[in-house]
Amino acid sequence: MADPAPLTRRTVVTGAGVAAVGAGLLATGCSTAPPPTAPADAAAGTPVGPAADVPVGSAQIFDAAGVVVTQPSAGTYAAFSTACPHQGCAVSSVEGTSIVCPCHGSTFGLDGSVQQGPAEAPLQSRAITVTNGEISLA
Repeated sequence: MADPAPLTRRTVVTGAGVAAVGAGLLATGCSTAPPPTAPADAAAGTPVGPAADVPVGSAQIFDAAGVVVTQPSAGTYAAFSTACPHQGCAVSSVEGTSIVCPCHGSTFGLDGSVQQGPAEAPLQSRAITVTNGEISLA
């Protein structure tokens, strides 16, 4: 059996660097697949959906319009872009009073504020109107 090649400092340092990068990617949940991105902002007047779809004390994501609409109390609505301010991924779910970004785990409150990072800025507010039970961008 032949002796293995001796380890050089370059081999050890290179191997350690590759291992560190791989561990970092695993720890952040990154993959080679691109993250889901939020759609471009829709124009004013764009129909969003029925106000009845937005539960009191929670929110509803309207993917086609690129907004998440909240109703913190009965009859009070607010809207935000679905683009997470961290890296632009689209928020994808609502869990109770939290709006969740799937890419890195940021969560946002019904007022768009950051509940948990890595996002450091709130969701961008969007103007809406509610007329005859229908939500539209303003």
